[in-house]
Amino acid sequence: MKVSREQMAENRRRILDVASRLFRDKGFDAVSVAEVMKAAGLTHGGFYGHFSSKDDLVAQTLVHALAADTVGAGDFRAYVGSYLSPRHRDNAAGGCPTAGLAAAIRHQTPAAHAAMTEGLRVQIARIDKALPQLDPGRQAAHSDRKLGSDGRGRDPCPRDRRSRAVGRGS
Repeated sequence: MKVSREQMAENRRRILDVASRLFRDKGFDAVSVAEVMKAAGLTHGGFYGHFSSKDDLVAQTLVHALAADTVGAGDFRAYVGSYLSPRHRDNAAGGCPTAGLAAAIRHQTPAAHAAMTEGLRVQIARIDKALPQLDPGRQAAHSDRKLGSDGRGRDPCPRDRRSRAVGRGS
């Protein structure tokens, strides 16, 4: 049975969404192609119509996940509040792809490294654009305070207290 272009695009998006969640939850090596396809509601045989290999899936999933990870329509305060909320923080599968996958990327292909690097560059540019218009010294202090750092790389409060504090805007 021939599948329309629209259906192929929808199937591909579904595979990438499912792979992104599974990779963030379990790690790249713990997830099989068969598991991704089953979770997407598709057959294993259909995989190769979308990707050349699992390595290709990993690289393309990184591009997809990092492109979807946005800074809340430019409202940096809302973005940080949402990012540090217990709901986001405690949900590895639906959380930040950078936080969830950065440590495991070193064992992946050069294509996956390139996808992660480019995704990080885009994320940094989004955050930079969304940051309040402060002078550089105040901007760094504002970011440190919001993210719970004391400016010397130490975390002075547990993550639960920091999440609650940011949610209140303090």
